[in-house]
Amino acid sequence: MTEITVNSTICGFVHKIRGSLKGGKIIVDIDTPCEKIKKFSHMEIPMMETMDIKDNYVMDRAKEAQCSSNCLVPCAVLNLCKLESGFLAKSLAKKAGSISIEFDEV
Repeated sequence: MTEITVNSTICGFVHKIRGSLKGGKIIVDIDTPCEKIKKFSHMEIPMMETMDIKDNYVMDRAKEAQCSSNCLVPCAVLNLCKLESGFLAKSLAKKAGSISIEFDEV
């Protein structure tokens, strides 16, 4: 089981994403106050449909929900999928602690 917290400070939402690998699918649930994210808050993601950016199960669900192109949640879900499927080491993610975008000069 992997848990990720997304602090979307630009839109003011905090999302809790949980997921685990079951067979060839990653079962993902998202606790969120965002109405758009709620539209795809439960997914059974085929593991091999997360490799490309174009033909990607998660990105397709985000598009259907009309997520903003700068929404951090789809990216977080993809990172969770990589962790659960073993394509990203959990020890590396734990060591990194977080990923951030900082606006230095706007």
